[in-house]
Amino acid sequence: MVETPDTDRAEKGRKPQKGLAAMKDVRAWFIREVLPFEPVLMAYLRRNWRRREDIPDLRNDIYVSIFESALKQFPDNPRQFVISTARNLLIDRFRREHVVPIEAMADLDALESAVETADPERTLAARDELRRLQQALDELPPRTREVIVMRRVEGLSRVQIAARLGISEETISAYVTSGMRTLTELFFGESTDFRRKP
Repeated sequence: MVETPDTDRAEKGRKPQKGLAAMKDVRAWFIREVLPFEPVLMAYLRRNWRRREDIPDLRNDIYVSIFESALKQFPDNPRQFVISTARNLLIDRFRREHVVPIEAMADLDALESAVETADPERTLAARDELRRLQQALDELPPRTREVIVMRRVEGLSRVQIAARLGISEETISAYVTSGMRTLTELFFGESTDFRRKP
């Protein structure tokens, strides 16, 4: 049977046939609708599970659960179903281990896009702080500013920055220390002796 948009629409929400035909239907659906989301699933698992060695087993457990559910009824939105199944499985595992990392519970953006509305006063205060921070960054020497942005904003390691700029890791550390002292004084008004070597 040739797949068309009409047959795809008709398949959503329908129940598979019984027995061997059901397995064949679900297998075809799984390959076509679920496996393309494996990179999304793996990224989600890497973000939300600490032990990397568990991830292949988690993926397999998620696939089994999805397959078993599809034997009863095909979900309307395969992508959301994959992430929801992954999220539920991780929550169950966290509960069993009695450890619930806050990052995992906060990563709901893959499932829903809830926009948090901040009050105008907080928004203005945050904008003012960002403006002051940008002014303080602008006052740093260019190389120091570049290193601070790479380290503190982009999150690069000292090794990565040293390789990119062609300078030693010790020099990177000195730039970061000196830059952070300067930013502290400029931003918070604390007096620091900047001539002192880090």
